[in-house]
Amino acid sequence: MVIEQRAYARAGLLGNPSDGYFGKTLSIIVRNFGAQVTLYESPELRIEPKEQDLNVYRNLFHLVESVNQTGYYGGSRLVKAAIKSFFEYCQENRIPFVQKNFTVQYHSSIPRQVGLAGSSAIITAAMRALMRFYRVDIPAEILPNLILAAEMNELGINAGLQDRVIQVYEGCVFMNFDKAVMDEKGHGDYERIDPGLLPRMFIAYKTQLSKVSGKVLNELRIRWEKKEPLVLEILGRLAAVAEEGRAAILNRDHGRLFELMNENFDLRSKIMNISESNRELVHTARQCGASAKFAGSGGSIIGMYRDDRMLNRLAIAMKKLNARIIKPYIL
Repeated sequence: MVIEQRAYARAGLLGNPSDGYFGKTLSIIVRNFGAQVTLYESPELRIEPKEQDLNVYRNLFHLVESVNQTGYYGGSRLVKAAIKSFFEYCQENRIPFVQKNFTVQYHSSIPRQVGLAGSSAIITAAMRALMRFYRVDIPAEILPNLILAAEMNELGINAGLQDRVIQVYEGCVFMNFDKAVMDEKGHGDYERIDPGLLPRMFIAYKTQLSKVSGKVLNELRIRWEKKEPLVLEILGRLAAVAEEGRAAILNRDHGRLFELMNENFDLRSKIMNISESNRELVHTARQCGASAKFAGSGGSIIGMYRDDRMLNRLAIAMKKLNARIIKPYIL
């Protein structure tokens, strides 16, 4: 039996990056892009590499181009981390399963390193395939913790739960990572929100930015651990922005949501370095009359637009920046 499982890109609507600091966030799934994992039984356990996993290049130019497009690491390490974390979870929870080997393949159409959660999508799809293959049921509220552990504990990737939660639950989700909730339950409170309540939205991204999210967040983590007052204040306000955004969506107050999305980026700018190329994306969108904020750690933005005429203006302006624009497919 051949098992195929998918996980999709995501965009943070509000609150990011407070999810890694006991905050609150709102996110949507972006089905325009996805990761697929195919798994089937075989005599040996084999992870089939993709081109970016191989260290063979035509010349120096090819090597540099490859690093610029996909970074220094391919996706095999993500699949390995998922397998190891899945196996250890089953052992720790005394979950029996039949010992059998498999061959696993992965493919991803998610643009690399532009803040659309491509790495966690591969791990999420791999976890789903392993669960089906070994007939192991992991509760939805626990699965994001396991995916995050594979990234942080096995690969040293600094991240929060937001991406993993939305990729497990899909749709649109409000997440509360309050410390008291996390300590009591071992996970956050996750509330599904009807995507039909959302306004017109767009995503724009630059493929050449290539920023590794873990590196972006490392400095913020250090400042948070030192309890730097400005950092604590801004992260607290970001969590409040997500909560206010939830109310705005439920009340169909799109004007307030527009303001909150802009505020989210402006707050982030006070505690994190924003490259000129990233600022260019946000400022260009705002000049067209749209709202704009980072969809993740940088390289892509998400915002609201009023009508098709504004969307056309956005598309023309973004093309001048060598940026692509899409309407996110959520359902």
